[in-house]
Amino acid sequence: MIRAVRHLGPNWYASVMGTAVVGTAGAGLPLGPWVPRTLWTAVWALSALMLAVLLAARALHWRHHRDQALRHLLDPAVAPFYGCAAMALLAVGGGALAVGRDWIGLPAAVAVGLTLFTAGTVAGLVAAVAVPYLMIVRHRPSAADAAPAWLLPLVAPMVSAALGPQLVPHLPGGAARQTLLVLCLALFGLSLLAVLVVLPAVVARLLTAGPLPLALTPTLFLVLGPLGQSTTAVGNFAVAAPGTVPGPFAGALEAVAVLYGVPVTGFALLWLALATALLVRAVRAGMGFAMTWWAFTFPVGTCVTGATALGLRTGLAVFDALAVLLFAALVTAWAAAAFHTVRGLLRGRLLAPPAPPVGPAPPREPVPPPASAPTPTPTPTGQVPPPVTV
Repeated sequence: MIRAVRHLGPNWYASVMGTAVVGTAGAGLPLGPWVPRTLWTAVWALSALMLAVLLAARALHWRHHRDQALRHLLDPAVAPFYGCAAMALLAVGGGALAVGRDWIGLPAAVAVGLTLFTAGTVAGLVAAVAVPYLMIVRHRPSAADAAPAWLLPLVAPMVSAALGPQLVPHLPGGAARQTLLVLCLALFGLSLLAVLVVLPAVVARLLTAGPLPLALTPTLFLVLGPLGQSTTAVGNFAVAAPGTVPGPFAGALEAVAVLYGVPVTGFALLWLALATALLVRAVRAGMGFAMTWWAFTFPVGTCVTGATALGLRTGLAVFDALAVLLFAALVTAWAAAAFHTVRGLLRGRLLAPPAPPVGPAPPREPVPPPASAPTPTPTPTGQVPPPVTV
């Protein structure tokens, strides 16, 4: 077991995020009696179990393979995934309040939600500062290295902003509720502005350097994360504001939920179409399974919750239909990623050491041509003597 976790990276937390969002997004859909709520609670319970197992495995990783863990931090391709750890905590904590309370009861759900929200928010803020610091001081990537994964540590505070309002009604009235809501607004602004700084570099890299490598093509869907999550956040602000902040502020948040959410959802659909087109191109070129497939899940799930929030605010059936369509894509992507992940674990491929890089064969040393035999000297009779055999 200890040896098996040596190559267990922080990117594995994406599987927890993707599983948890299926339960929370499904519970918010206007599906009525067609799908029992127990199904979404069971999915959340699975994500909670996955989180517990992964936290234990990562603790073993840091205890017994600290050299590899530090190597991950200093790897510019791996370090951004530390933001997934924070988002996994937040996703499971938010699911406890959304659907987990059906099984564990409301008091326990509030306790779990508050604990994981606090831990996830602290971890997210640390990642949002530490990862960019390492990129500036140690990684020193070039513009050609810009990747959608750079957004991961910056989106973690937005997840806190979106899920924090669920806790507002369970806090004492007055300053406690207002403080939490203001904190969520600050986290929203922190994450949004940071994403707006980094996202242009990612787009510029795509426009100037071409498509991503095949295995990284699914990470294009990570861009949907801050778009869908921010739309979800402003919708949840509007739900939590009445009775928490004065009337004019509550009305303003109600308007922002629509005036911000609708345009951002439009851009999210544009990016979804572009990412899907590039994904089809990669599949035709032979793209195989990698853990990056989990990028299809959580970002799309945030778009589901964002569309659901817009449906509640506007009353328009088009947003409900959009949420259902996106959820169908989410479930399909989750099933594919989960199937291949389980199969890869059973076959021992996903936790195996990375294959050594394959490069061109080293050049051979030039072989000197064989020395030519001396030209025989004709005899006085003009005949050439036969060669001498040794």
